[in-house]
Amino acid sequence: MSFFIAIDGLDGSGKHTQTSLLCQWLREQGREVCALSFPCYGKKSAIPAEMYLNGELGGKPEDTNAFAASVLFSVDRYLSYRIDWKELADRKDAVIVSDRYSTANAVHQLSKMPRSEWESFLSWLWDFEFQKLGLPKPDLVLYLEMPPSVSRKLIVSRSEETGRKQDIHEMDFSHLEKSYAAALYAADALGWDTIHCAENGEPRSIPDIQEEIRAHVASALKNEDAIR
Repeated sequence: MSFFIAIDGLDGSGKHTQTSLLCQWLREQGREVCALSFPCYGKKSAIPAEMYLNGELGGKPEDTNAFAASVLFSVDRYLSYRIDWKELADRKDAVIVSDRYSTANAVHQLSKMPRSEWESFLSWLWDFEFQKLGLPKPDLVLYLEMPPSVSRKLIVSRSEETGRKQDIHEMDFSHLEKSYAAALYAADALGWDTIHCAENGEPRSIPDIQEEIRAHVASALKNEDAIR
């Protein structure tokens, strides 16, 4: 199997930017790279997830329960995998880098559950996606930790600059706060590598964050190459 890296974090944490920079660097190192981004906006596979995010199932994230919402995003990943990148995933000489993955359900859907049910929900999610659906499991997860207050400022700024409408997750600050707590729990429980992306209430620079990401990836790939 290809070496699989998933990058996740709250909205506004810089996932897309950091994923793009990492893919560019890996290609410069001579690696064959497959870049993924979920949801697959604009593709038929993402229609259920987009309906949810656009508020067609309810104006608040909690209007769709954690299990139902997780399945909507899982369908997108499964169809994308089967149609677009399964062949590459089966190879041993490539690196897959995904901007969001199953990890996003562990952030945004786990937050809807009572804390007493977090462990069981993560067990269900991992079994459903990686055992029942047979999706590839990430070898390395990088969680871009950004406090909700900083994340919210970046979301608003991005929306004003681009004119992009905020989805139901981005508009709901309470959801961001709950997802932040859920993400910290998931990162610890599932062994994610955490990259702290803010200092003193302000975002760290993009190059500084990227340098730290590259160090984590280089170490993981070195260990993987040694095993192979």
